[in-house]
Amino acid sequence: VQLQASGGGLVQPGGSLRLSCAASGSIFRVNVMGWYRQAPGKQRELVTTITSGGGANYVGSVKGRFTISRDDAKNTVYLQMNSLKPEDTAVYYCNAQYQRASYDYPRSAWGQGTLVTVSS
Repeated sequence: VQLQASGGGLVQPGGSLRLSCAASGSIFRVNVMGWYRQAPGKQRELVTTITSGGGANYVGSVKGRFTISRDDAKNTVYLQMNSLKPEDTAVYYCNAQYQRASYDYPRSAWGQGTLVTVSS
């Protein structure tokens, strides 16, 4: 299974970006999908997750500004980022917890990362 992330770039403070991440390969079911980020010199942190039922969780620093969504027909997860701040600058990674069959154990896959830079 491969995850292909896209949508990063340079944006001014207060601006918006939308990230996408599509999963492809041998997939029976995708359960939890999420976005993590790693800023320069810092550890990777969880930003947000969304369950197969649509339930979402966010780290406090992005609540009210970021929105995660998913399209199960396309095995794709999105991250709408509004009111971006310089401290949101990081490489953003998508993650998917999936199964290859109904009897398969949960597996995890990561995207390659997409750079988001918030700067004037």
